[in-house]
Amino acid sequence: MSDLQNLYQELILDHSRTPHGFGLRPEIVAQSHQVNPTCGDEVTLQVHRAEDGTIEAIAWEGHGCAISQASASLLAELAEGLTVEELEVRIDVFREAMRSRGRIEPDEELLGDVAALGGVSRYVARVKCAMLAWVAAEDALHKG
Repeated sequence: MSDLQNLYQELILDHSRTPHGFGLRPEIVAQSHQVNPTCGDEVTLQVHRAEDGTIEAIAWEGHGCAISQASASLLAELAEGLTVEELEVRIDVFREAMRSRGRIEPDEELLGDVAALGGVSRYVARVKCAMLAWVAAEDALHKG
């Protein structure tokens, strides 16, 4: 395994062990609950906006594999301070990379550390795990 793959694997494990944004808030502005019936991963995700309309925080709770938990954590970290439109672009870019079966590397400029999940796209059964929080965020944005 290359040094970069080792670094990415360690980043995913770190985010699954100590997730960013974990813990729902009492005030619910926009929320979505999603389940991956294939493996049982679940996430409830809230999008909290600041007064200027930017994403103040993504709060979430859930359970599942390291990939689903790390993906939710990485999304929460990435989204802070973005506009809704900027987050929607990143969701689309991430989805395209995940559906590519390894042919498209995630755009590090747009996705930052989320690019560590790029290797997941080669494993069709794991793509839904990585996408779960992102689908929840997209759904919550449309509700709120």
